[in-house]
Amino acid sequence: MSKAVSKVETDSISRRNVLSAAFGAAATAAAVHAVGTPARAASASTSAAAASGREGARTVGSRIITRDGVEIYYKDWGPTDGPVVVLSHGWPLSSDSWEAQAFHLANNGFRVITHDRRGHGRSSQPWDGNDMDHYADDLADLIHALDLNGIFLAGFSTGGGEISRYIGRHGTGRVAKVGLISAVPPLMVKTDSNPGGLPKEVFDGLQAASLKDRSKLYRDIASGPFFGFNRPGAVASQGMIDSFWLQGMTGGHKNTYDSIVAFSQTDFTEDLKKFDVPTLIIHGDDDQIVPIDAAARAAKTLVPHADLKVYAGAPHGITDTHKDQLNADLLAFARS
Repeated sequence: MSKAVSKVETDSISRRNVLSAAFGAAATAAAVHAVGTPARAASASTSAAAASGREGARTVGSRIITRDGVEIYYKDWGPTDGPVVVLSHGWPLSSDSWEAQAFHLANNGFRVITHDRRGHGRSSQPWDGNDMDHYADDLADLIHALDLNGIFLAGFSTGGGEISRYIGRHGTGRVAKVGLISAVPPLMVKTDSNPGGLPKEVFDGLQAASLKDRSKLYRDIASGPFFGFNRPGAVASQGMIDSFWLQGMTGGHKNTYDSIVAFSQTDFTEDLKKFDVPTLIIHGDDDQIVPIDAAARAAKTLVPHADLKVYAGAPHGITDTHKDQLNADLLAFARS
């Protein structure tokens, strides 16, 4: 692997600047604050990476620079000496999608790290490397750069794939427990060995819709199946819809396009077999995005020691729709 770049170039004007302008001065100020402080000289921030013993990644302000020069934005909430929780987000979102859980856990004494996956949110948008191996290695770089240990590592949806591949490639030496929340493993796409999966045409259609009008695609997903707003009697939250759309549109076009293949067609079976720490699986039984039988219930057979909690009638986006219940379950498991 190549060495990380020695400095960070000044961020260029990006899509998020254009988006924030449309929401007026107040939203613009909030977006600027979210981006974080200007990057410091890399030479002033090498101590954490050096202490970790892993070459190629370093912290720069509220970002790390990975072994291949990609900027990964992260948040570090709660007491710096608290037990560590690392949360990995879903597609096409960012670390903002975890804010309810991150706030709750941090407010209860945990140090909570959330990051924007490469090509998503405030992280940089590399043309290549939008696959689970790179996602997992980016996560490893983050964990080593911040020298995190004893981690409760949890992933939502695509993030569940990321943390599974992390364990498959890097083991559980720094991980104390794991959470799979509405997660995609073991495999989403239908194959001869996975007859309960979704047909590949479903994901081909997502990519086609992303190319045609990804803004409309994100609004349609958020206003429909993601939060279960398409169910009879459901009361849609415009705030949830807008937040999903804004997070998605802040991500890179090519990155989010490639990620559809990454989350749907990566087989995590062998990764799950390497789970050797306490594991919590939470899934809604009305998840229309990642159906429970081919996901959580199949994962449970591969991780037999896992505790499977099924939220009756819950959709995919339980980090918002069932946040109080999820917050309580994650806190209890983190404290166990």
